[in-house]
Amino acid sequence: MRAVLAWKETIRDQCVYDLAFKPDGSQLIIAAGLRVLVYDAADGAIIQPLKGHKDIVYCVAYAKDGKRFASGSADKSIIIWTSKLEGILKYTHNDSIQCVAYNPVTHQLASCSSGDFGLWSPEQKSVNKHKVSSKITCCGWTNDGQYLALGMMNGVVSIRNKNGEEKVKIERPGGSSSPIWSIAWNPSKDEHNDILAVADWGQKLSFYQLSGKQIGKDRTLTYDPCCVSYFSKGEYIVMGGSDKQSSLYTKDGVRLGTIGEQNAWVWTCRVKPDSNFVVLGCQDGTIACYQLIFSTVHGLYKDRYAYRDSMTDVIVQHLITEQKVRIKCRELVKKIAIYRNRLAIQLPEKILIYELYSDDSSDMHYRIKEKICRKFECNLLVVCSQHIILCQEKRLQCLSFTSVREKEWVMESLIRYIKVIGGPPGREGLLVGLKNGAILKIFVDNPFPITLLKLSTSVRCLDMSASRNKLAVVDEHNTLLVYDINSKELLFQEPNANSVAWNTQCEDMLCFSGNGYLNIKASNFPVHQQKMQGFMVGYNGSKIFCLHVYSMSAVEVPQSAPMYQYLERKMFKEAYQIACLGVTDSDWRDLATEALEGLDFDTAKKAFIRIRDLRYLELINSIEERKKRGENDNELFLADVCAYQGKFHEAAKLYKRTGHESRALSMYTDLRMFEYAKEFVGATDPKSSRILMAKQADWARSSKAPRAAAEMYLSAGEHLKAIDIIGEHGWVDMLIDIARKLDKAEREPLGKCALYFKKLKHHGYASETYSKMGDLQALVQLHVETRHWDEAFSLVEKHPQFKNDVFVPYAQWLAENDRFEEAQKAFHKAGQQNKAVKVLEQLTHNAVVENRFNNAGYYYWMLSMQCLDIARDSDKQREEMLKKFEHFQHLAELYHVYHSIQRYTDEPFSSHMPETLFNICRFLLNNLTKNIPPGISKVNTLYALAKQSQKLGAYKLARSAYEKLQELHIPSRFQESIELGSLTICTEPFHDSEDLIEGMMCYRCSTNNPLLNNKGSMCVNCKQPFIYSASSYEVLPLVQFYLEDGISDEEAVSLIDLEVPPVDKRDSRWQHMDNGELQTLRMDDGVDDAEEDPFIAKMSFEQGGSNFVPVKVSRSVLRSMSRRDVLIKRWPRPLKWEYFRSLLPDVSITMCPTCFKMFHSEDYELLVLQHNCCPYCRRPIDEPN
Repeated sequence: MRAVLAWKETIRDQCVYDLAFKPDGSQLIIAAGLRVLVYDAADGAIIQPLKGHKDIVYCVAYAKDGKRFASGSADKSIIIWTSKLEGILKYTHNDSIQCVAYNPVTHQLASCSSGDFGLWSPEQKSVNKHKVSSKITCCGWTNDGQYLALGMMNGVVSIRNKNGEEKVKIERPGGSSSPIWSIAWNPSKDEHNDILAVADWGQKLSFYQLSGKQIGKDRTLTYDPCCVSYFSKGEYIVMGGSDKQSSLYTKDGVRLGTIGEQNAWVWTCRVKPDSNFVVLGCQDGTIACYQLIFSTVHGLYKDRYAYRDSMTDVIVQHLITEQKVRIKCRELVKKIAIYRNRLAIQLPEKILIYELYSDDSSDMHYRIKEKICRKFECNLLVVCSQHIILCQEKRLQCLSFTSVREKEWVMESLIRYIKVIGGPPGREGLLVGLKNGAILKIFVDNPFPITLLKLSTSVRCLDMSASRNKLAVVDEHNTLLVYDINSKELLFQEPNANSVAWNTQCEDMLCFSGNGYLNIKASNFPVHQQKMQGFMVGYNGSKIFCLHVYSMSAVEVPQSAPMYQYLERKMFKEAYQIACLGVTDSDWRDLATEALEGLDFDTAKKAFIRIRDLRYLELINSIEERKKRGENDNELFLADVCAYQGKFHEAAKLYKRTGHESRALSMYTDLRMFEYAKEFVGATDPKSSRILMAKQADWARSSKAPRAAAEMYLSAGEHLKAIDIIGEHGWVDMLIDIARKLDKAEREPLGKCALYFKKLKHHGYASETYSKMGDLQALVQLHVETRHWDEAFSLVEKHPQFKNDVFVPYAQWLAENDRFEEAQKAFHKAGQQNKAVKVLEQLTHNAVVENRFNNAGYYYWMLSMQCLDIARDSDKQREEMLKKFEHFQHLAELYHVYHSIQRYTDEPFSSHMPETLFNICRFLLNNLTKNIPPGISKVNTLYALAKQSQKLGAYKLARSAYEKLQELHIPSRFQESIELGSLTICTEPFHDSEDLIEGMMCYRCSTNNPLLNNKGSMCVNCKQPFIYSASSYEVLPLVQFYLEDGISDEEAVSLIDLEVPPVDKRDSRWQHMDNGELQTLRMDDGVDDAEEDPFIAKMSFEQGGSNFVPVKVSRSVLRSMSRRDVLIKRWPRPLKWEYFRSLLPDVSITMCPTCFKMFHSEDYELLVLQHNCCPYCRRPIDEPN
C-alpha cells in the first residue's frame, strides 16, 4: 500500500478541527477558525468561505441526501446551510457546540454541547434537548438511523434512540482518565451487526456491538487518537492524532501503514465517498489529500493462484475446480509465493510457510509447516520444496525453512523477473531475468548461475517450454522473442506482448497477451488472435489463466485454430496432440475425417473414438483386418472411405480403377440409385440387369412408394408379396380386384385376401372371397365374429351342421348384452340345455330378489318347460326332470299370483277388482305349503285378504285373517292399519256373505266349500281338484276325467269328434267299481233313461270314503260327449294329455294352447288386447302353436 499526495493547502494561523465531504465527493466542508470553508475535493481549490459564526467552528456535518450541511461553533450556535452555500437557520445551546451528526435516513440533526444534546428536524419548530452528565466529545448515528451513540469525557459511550432515551451504556475501564475522543459506526452492509469503533485517550481502539458487547480485545495505540473514520464500504479504518500522522487500519484494528506524516497533531481525517482518497486536517492549518494505492500481492503455480485480500488475508484459488480457501493472517501481508504444495506468506515481522494436508491435486487444506520469525526486506519472494528465495535488488538469498542462509548469489544488474521452473525437491531450478537483458538459470543447490542468453534490453517476463528446449522472453519494448536454448538461435519474434506462457502439456504451443488481445502460436504457424482483457499468466491444456485487475479466471480456449494449421500440412499426429488439449466435437470429426482420407488410420481411429462414431470405427477395423490379411491397395481403402462419406461417384471410379466393379454395383443398388447402376453396368450384361430388376422390386417394397412396389410384384406374378403390401396399406379397391381375378384354386392368396378384408372390417368383401373359395366354416366364423347374425342364421338353415358354431356364440353375445331371455332361447336352440337352464335359474333368482314376481313366474314356467324337454330327450333324467317340472309349474303359478298381491300392498293403486284380489289371496293361501317360496310374504297375503274380505262381507274370514296376522311379525308400515282393522271387524257380524259361500260350490258333488281350505284347492267332500281361471281365479265349471285303459289319446279325440247320434237305444249308466286300492267311476253301457247324461247322473251320486276317486270314461261315453264341451291339455311327451268336461256349456272358457291355462273367454280377450300375448306364458298372439 502506497500513499501519494494529491494536493495540499495551508490555512495560516488556524487549526482545522473538522471536515466533511459532500455525499457525491465533489466538495469538502472544513471547520477552520471562525469560518466554514468550502473546497473543491478534486484539486483543493477554495470555492467559498462562509461567515456566520462569532467564535471558533468546532464541527461540520453533511446530510446524506446532499441537500444541506450544518456547522457548530464555540459561540453556542448551530447554522444550517444549503448545498448552494446559503445559511437558512440558526439555533443555540447553553454551551459551546462539540459535535454534530445527521441521521442517514430521516436527516434529523443531532447537535451536542458540553452539557446537553439536541435533536432537530426540518418539520419541528423547536429543538428537543436532553441534559447529560459529562461533556460530549463525539457522536454518530447507526446505518439504519435508529440509534445515536454519544462519546463523553468521562469515558462513557451512551447509545440513545431517536427520542433521546438512553438504551445502552458502555463504560471504558479508564473512566475519566481515558476520555472517548472519537467514535464511528462501520458503514458496511455485509456485517450482521452494527459495529461501533471507539477511540479513547487511554490510547486504545476498541469495537462494540449495538448491544454494548465488546468485539475482540482492545487494540493498543502509541498515541492519543483524535479521529476515527471508516472507508465507504467499511473495509478499512483511517485514524490520526498526537503522532502527527494518519494511519490505515483494517476494520478489525490491525495497523497496515502510514498515510501521511505531518508537522502537527492530526485533528481530523475523512475518506472521500466511494474512493481511495483520504483528507487530513492538522493543528497547524494544513489540509492534505492523499491517494492510497493498493498493490496486488499474489503468486501463481500451474492451477493454484494465491492473492492478498483485505490486506491481512490470503485467498488460495484452484483455477480448475474454482474452489477457494481463505487464510487469515491478522497482519499486513507483504509478499506471497506458491509452489507445488508449498505456500509462503511474508508478514511485517515473519514469514509463514504452509503446506497442503495431502497430495491430492484438488486438496485445498493448508497447515503451517514452519515460521521464520525475522524481518526481511525484499522485492520478490519465491518458495521451493525446502527453501525460500529472497530477492533484494541484485542479491538473491536462499534460506532453509529453519532460517539458515544456505546460498547467496549477487547479480551484475537488478533482478526484474524470477520464476521456479521445477526440479527435484531441494534442487529446483530458477529462471532469472535481469535489467541488463541477461537470462540466468540457477539451481538451488548450485552456487554458480548458468547464463542462458544475453539480450540487449531489459527482461519483463520469461517462460521455458515443457521439455526445457525453448525459451520465451518478453522485453521492455513489449516484444516476444523465442529462442532455442541449445543453439541460442532466435526462432521467431512477435510484437505487442506483455506476458507469455508455454502450454504445460504441449511442447510446441505458447500464448502471449498484449493490447487487449490473446495470441496463440503453434510451432511456426501464424498467430491466432482473440480478444481478452487483462494479463495472461498461465497456459494449461486448453485453459488459459488470465488476471484482470484483482480477479483471476480460467478461460477455456478451444485449440481449433492451431489444430487446423497442422491439418493443412497433413501433420495428423501433431494435430491430434493439439486436439487432446481441448477442441469441439466438430473439430474432432474434421480431424478424424482428414486423417482417414490421409490413410492415417491410427489417428483417425483415436479421433472417431472421441466422438463415439461406431460406423467409421467399424470401417477402420475392417480395413485394419484386411491389412493384416495382406491387402495393401490404398486406392481400394480410399474407395471404401469415399463410399462411407457419401462421395459415391468418386468411390465408383476408384472401385472401377482397382477392378472391383461388382462393389460399385452393389453400392449403387444398396443406395437404390438404380439409374446410376444401369449407367454403370451399361446394356452389355443381361444377368446383371436381371439382378438389378429384382433388387429394384425389393427396394420398391421397403421404400416410401409401396403402391408402385405392389404393382411391380403383381406384374412379376408374386401375388402373395403384392397382397401383403396392399393389405398392410389398406388399399381395399386393389385387394378386391386381385381377389376377383384370382382363380378359386389359388387358396393361399385368396385366404390372405379374406384375412386382410376381415382386418380392414370389409365384411362384404371377405364374405365374397370365402364364398368363392367355398370355405363355409370360415364364412360362418366370419359372420359370427362380425356379429352378422341374420346371414349366419340363413347359412345354418341351409347347412345345419354349423348350428352349434352359430347359436352358442350368438347366445353368449346376447347374454353379454343383457338379453338373457333371448340368450336362453338361443342356448336352447343350440341344444345346450344345461346352459339354457343355468341362464334361466339365474334370471329367476334375480327376478325374485328384485321383487319382479311376474317375471319370476314366467321364468319358472319356462324352466318347467325346459325340464320337460330334457325329460323327453333323456331317459336317465326323466323321473327327476318330471318332478322338477311339477315343482316349477307350481312355483310359476304361485309367483304369478303373488305379483298381484305384492302390487296391491306396495303400490298406492290396484288395477284388480276386490273379488279378484279376494280370490287370488284365497288361492295362494290354499296352495302355500309349509315351505313358503322365497320372496312371497304371508303377511302381505293375509293383510290383502283381510282388507278384501271386509270389503266383500266375508267378516268371519276377515276375523280369521286378522287373528293369523297377530301370530306373525308385522312390518311397521302395516301395524297401524292392521290394528285398526282388527278393531273395526269386531263391529261386524260373525258370518260370511252367502253369495261368497255359493261361489265355492263343487261342480262335481255340489258341496259348498269353506272360503279357506287347509287341504288345498280341492273339494272337502269329493276331493275333486278345483280348476281356476288364470285371471280372476274364480272356480271354473270343469271336471277332469280320465280314459279307460287301452284307449289312446288319438282314439279318444276321434271318438269325441264324432257327432252324437240323435237317439241311442242303449242307455248308459254309472257303475261303481272297487278294485282294491283305486276307486274309479266308470260310465258303462246299460239300458236306462236315454236322456240322462252320465256326468249329470254321477253328480247326484253321493261319494263316501277319504280317497279321491277320479272319473274314468269308456268309449261309449266319449262318443256321447260334444266336442265343444271338452277341453284337452295336449301336453308333449312323456306327459299324458288331460281332459276336462264343462258342466255349464253356456260359460265360455278359453285355454292358452302353450301353457294350457284356462280363462273366461272375455277376460282372456281383454288381457290379450292389453299385452298382445298370453298373460301367463307370454306367447305372442300371432305365433303359430
